Amino acid sequence: MMLKVNKFNLVKYLYFLIFFSLLLGFSSCSSSKNIRNLNVQQVIETAQSYRGTPYRYGGTTRSGIDCSALVYHSFASVGVTLPRTSADQSKIGKRISRNHLREGDVIFFATAKRGKKVTHAGIVTSTRGKGVSFIHASTSLGVTEDNINTDYWSKAYLFARRVF
Repeated sequence: MMLKVNKFNLVKYLYFLIFFSLLLGFSSCSSSKNIRNLNVQQVIETAQSYRGTPYRYGGTTRSGIDCSALVYHSFASVGVTLPRTSADQSKIGKRISRNHLREGDVIFFATAKRGKKVTHAGIVTSTRGKGVSFIHASTSLGVTEDNINTDYWSKAYLFARRVF
């Protein structure tokens, strides 16, 4: 038995396939944006749950934590495994210019007096209002949020990376 195909039905079928493909493409974009937003919020909430934790060089717990461990644990909360040190973390993800920072981006600083080597890291928590806020483990204040536009952080800023 031979299947009879007329041009009209074939054209309708092709239009249906094209429409369906476009629909899937658009919904997956929206879906991936929603997943990114949920992940970013979880990363920030995890980091903020450490607020007030004292700084401890090499520390990885709530009794004492350093900046890279804060970044490490925050991203681990959404299943993203980063290296343990800020210098190694600074090699992961897409490099982002300062004027394109978004919540969840990891920012890197040179806080030592010598050179421009990465010595500190934080996570952008807000880009609204008066500049960019970020959370980090400060040697003097423990886990806290600061504004990148202060004199100290602005001068120490090196670059940012987007992990998601």
